[in-house]
Amino acid sequence: MIEDRIKFRHLQCFLAVAQHGSLQKAAGVLSITQPAVSKTLKELEEMLAVRLFERGRKGAVLTREGEAFMRHAGASVSALREAVASVDQTRRQGRAVVTVGVLPTVAPWLMPQLLRQLEQAGLNTSLRIHTGANPELLAQLRQRELDLVIGRFAEPAHMLGLTFEHLYADPLVLAVRAGHPLLSDPVLRANPLAHLPAFTLILPSQGTAIRHTVDSFLLARGLGPPARTLETLSVTVARHYTAGSDAVWFFPLGAVRPELDSGALVSLPVSMAGTEELVGLTLRADMSPTQAQGEVLSAIRLIASKQGLTSA
Repeated sequence: MIEDRIKFRHLQCFLAVAQHGSLQKAAGVLSITQPAVSKTLKELEEMLAVRLFERGRKGAVLTREGEAFMRHAGASVSALREAVASVDQTRRQGRAVVTVGVLPTVAPWLMPQLLRQLEQAGLNTSLRIHTGANPELLAQLRQRELDLVIGRFAEPAHMLGLTFEHLYADPLVLAVRAGHPLLSDPVLRANPLAHLPAFTLILPSQGTAIRHTVDSFLLARGLGPPARTLETLSVTVARHYTAGSDAVWFFPLGAVRPELDSGALVSLPVSMAGTEELVGLTLRADMSPTQAQGEVLSAIRLIASKQGLTSA
């Protein structure tokens, strides 16, 4: 029987190529060679007697048969991972594990609070935290590699089989160090936006949703592409560079809030109306939360309700 010949490595390789759209990228993730990936896929396609991917200059794209196979392959691998995790949980005296995907712009402020909330409630739950871009996290959620995602509202095409629950609306801020010329110089402070081109801007990475919002904000105010930029989603890098230079950090309020509250950084007196982006919980539509997952979800909702960010 065909199902007796299909091995875990076939499914693992297939899902890696489907997720990354490239045999080369899948090989890197799986720590094997590209020829090994190609050979494994060929074996699987021969066993199934169908072509699972169309390979071309744009990478590897699932065929209709490949899309049908992926739904069941993902569930099979997920079931195996859950079985292994259940054994691990039993070995660790029943401690439940919840795997959370979260944007790098949200993780620095939310994850520490979530861990403290779970500890204070006396919950015997462990977290596995993965950060990444929104599309990457949603793909991992669909393939059941993640239990839930804390991210931004995605295009409808990316939400098939998923549900989105709004938590808060996160506006952007322009953060600078205390004593920055845009604050201390009366002439510059009177119209800080007009003088932004004189300073290095720390911006979200190209291709992200918040970078699109930043570009739209600048364009709407007649500001062209900045001459000097640092593009990063690393809160740590941006925080330290902003605190020790005259750079201006363009980032979501939630990520910058701890520095603003402590006085380490200051928000420029500029209206950021219209820059709010929806942040929420994305779950699989067929998800029936376990007790541990339900406790984590409740804790996240409680923290978001107390955060004091702009509500949509």
